[in-house]
Amino acid sequence: MPMWFAYTMIVLLVLTSLVLTLLILLHRGKGGGMSSMFGGGVTSSLAGSSVAEKNLDRYTVLVGIVWFACIVGLGLWLRLALPAS
Repeated sequence: MPMWFAYTMIVLLVLTSLVLTLLILLHRGKGGGMSSMFGGGVTSSLAGSSVAEKNLDRYTVLVGIVWFACIVGLGLWLRLALPAS
């Protein structure tokens, strides 16, 4: 595989790592969290989590899948790029 593929995967991995860290910190834990600082803890519905929390969950899962795909892609690239010993 070409070298630009590895650089693209590394940049994507760094970006998704930072975004995933931010998204995880925004989740509300047992005692609140950083999401309550931005108004996420103010609105709560009787059915469970609010729409904002559900969207935050979806974004976190999506970024996590991209992060995992970058790691798998880099692993495959390394396996193909390095000669077999």
